[in-house]
Amino acid sequence: MATRTAATRREEARHAYDAFLKECPTSQLLARISDKWVGLIVAALAEAEDNSMRYSDLGRKIPGVSQKMLTQTLRSLERDGLVTRTVTPTVPVRVDYRLTGLGSSLACLLSSVKQWAEHHFDEVDAHRTAYDGAGA
Repeated sequence: MATRTAATRREEARHAYDAFLKECPTSQLLARISDKWVGLIVAALAEAEDNSMRYSDLGRKIPGVSQKMLTQTLRSLERDGLVTRTVTPTVPVRVDYRLTGLGSSLACLLSSVKQWAEHHFDEVDAHRTAYDGAGA
């Protein structure tokens, strides 16, 4: 077994998480958090009082998301430690979702992206129209 120098070990550690590499776990995490439903759900929870919302309120807040996609996305966010799920045994059953500390740290970034999109959409749309009109 060949010994590695400290410099080699440092270089390996530096490249251990390289999101530009397809097989890197950080690349997979970036793919997950860049999903449109993830961004909208995290932003909705961040804007909610106490960073918490009921499942049905999330569905109403995010038009276009199907129950299946909402459920799948919330499960993946819970699995990743970004959201907690609390079931209250009432009739009907109440299910609340809340951002964790980790989720709140992501929410700051995703909320900024959402605000950027809302603020700059007209400008982007004008560029799209010009580009499409030029026959590109």
